[in-house]
Amino acid sequence: MVKWSKIAASLGLATLCFLPFGSAQAEDGKVTGKELSLRETSLQVKTLPEAMPRFVYDSGFTFEYPDAVRGIYVTGHSAGGGRFEQLTKLLDKTDLNAMVIDIKDDWGNLTYEPEASSPYASIGQPYIKDPKQLLKKMEEKKIYPIARVVVFKDSVLSKAKPELSFKNGSQVWKNGSGESFVNPFMKEVWDYNVGIAIEAAKMGFQEIQFDYVRFPEGFETRDKELTYNGGPYAERNSTNVEKRVQAVTDFVEYAKKKLEPYGVKVSVDIFGYTATLPEAPGIGQNFSKISEHVDVISSMIYPSHWTSYFGIAKPDLEPYKLVKEYAKVEKAKIAKLDNKPISRPWIQDFTASWLGAGNYKVYGKAEIEAQIKGLQDEGINEFLLWDAGNTYTEGVDYTP
Repeated sequence: MVKWSKIAASLGLATLCFLPFGSAQAEDGKVTGKELSLRETSLQVKTLPEAMPRFVYDSGFTFEYPDAVRGIYVTGHSAGGGRFEQLTKLLDKTDLNAMVIDIKDDWGNLTYEPEASSPYASIGQPYIKDPKQLLKKMEEKKIYPIARVVVFKDSVLSKAKPELSFKNGSQVWKNGSGESFVNPFMKEVWDYNVGIAIEAAKMGFQEIQFDYVRFPEGFETRDKELTYNGGPYAERNSTNVEKRVQAVTDFVEYAKKKLEPYGVKVSVDIFGYTATLPEAPGIGQNFSKISEHVDVISSMIYPSHWTSYFGIAKPDLEPYKLVKEYAKVEKAKIAKLDNKPISRPWIQDFTASWLGAGNYKVYGKAEIEAQIKGLQDEGINEFLLWDAGNTYTEGVDYTP
């Protein structure tokens, strides 16, 4: 028989001492047969620890959180191709120190091929041939790795399981760009995406960044036209706006809890204008409610994406002023929260020529530095640069 003391020791627990019922140990060390009350015994029973150590997954990689994350967006194609080397050289010679890499892209594909036994094997693409090797390189270079997981914009899952999407008649609804969304009311959709996030955490990514954590844009104008399952929210005694906000918030809270054992940070991308409103009625994003459940909130505050806001007629022409004014609003909002996330906005490293002559400017070194200064002047030292093609401006001073 294995002794309890050995089992306890192997588990790091205190040992419990047992004597035969009705026996006690005399001062000379002999056990008498006389029954003694518990008060009279000389037994010393050690208690178990109040809390057992919780399980934390170890990916085998070691990364340190930077003094402040200053990162760039990297597609699966760039991460798995020759451009990755160019991007690491950019980080080598600047104060940039992080990469946000697509793991589940804007169409719903995985950017790598998981094992054949994986429930996600059918959606894998060979963009990143060896994710572990990629992370090893990032570890060597001290590049903080963030996995981007696009959640509710998912044409692949919508096609495979139309019942998890929104239908326009008998067809899956598509937006003007030909993209479909899956339904945030459905827990099956939550688990599908959380499972992908867990796989990324197991690989060694230190942070999961959820993007498109929302309903389709303008959903308030079509929520009664499309056919979809309201899930557990259908019978709630609340407005459609409230149901959407609750579903999106609940997903974020659920995902954060499920990822806790893997020791990763959780961040969410969110429209910048949501910080200026009580909540965005169509898409279901409430800045404050989402922020309460994440480690990092990343507002997309590209000057080109604002209309006349903060008294600025043409925001793309005034990157410093736009970013600084936004940062003031966001700071005030975060200050009221009990659980305050790190603010790490997305800023613009692209030229918005589609705005038309007189409404945009070519973005280069001066415009990027102006956005960074706008954040830093309001005490925000973290940021992410977005360029869809991953061609980032040379010669920018990213110094904190």
